[in-house]
Amino acid sequence: MARDPLARPDEAIRRVYAYVAYRIGDGPLAEDITSETIERALRYRSSYGAVRGSPAAWLVGIAANVLADTMRNRARETPVDPAALPEPAGEGFEASLVAREDLRHAVALLDERGRELIALRYGADLKAKDIAVTLGMKTNAVEVALHRALERLRGALEEPPADVRTAPPARTERPTES
Repeated sequence: MARDPLARPDEAIRRVYAYVAYRIGDGPLAEDITSETIERALRYRSSYGAVRGSPAAWLVGIAANVLADTMRNRARETPVDPAALPEPAGEGFEASLVAREDLRHAVALLDERGRELIALRYGADLKAKDIAVTLGMKTNAVEVALHRALERLRGALEEPPADVRTAPPARTERPTES
């Protein structure tokens, strides 16, 4: 008998929301997608089986589909402007806001696969085995791809932002000989 994927609803909601927030940011849209995911999971709860991966992987798979459907529908309505995505919920300290914004920017620089892997691993807190089931990959391939995405992410975080980098030295004119 398969475990109930919604046996711990608070954990399921937290995991799904964290995954969605990693993909599109915190806010009402992430809440709507999380809600739709849980509704679909309740509707299709009886179809869950261990062959579909862990309960968390099954839920995140549903969330990925809801997210894709939502973004497709929104793209038809109006183009999505990344700058218009909601900012993270307020944190008390400016330094943590800056760090979070830096991370958000660095993740946005990754390719689609890298962003998805980071969201599945750290947003949804899935293990490589569950990510492999969700994406239809081998576990080793997930580990390698995740390692590479993290290396690119580290590189992006270590590079100073464009507005902080030093500008090239100004050209100085040589005095003309008379």
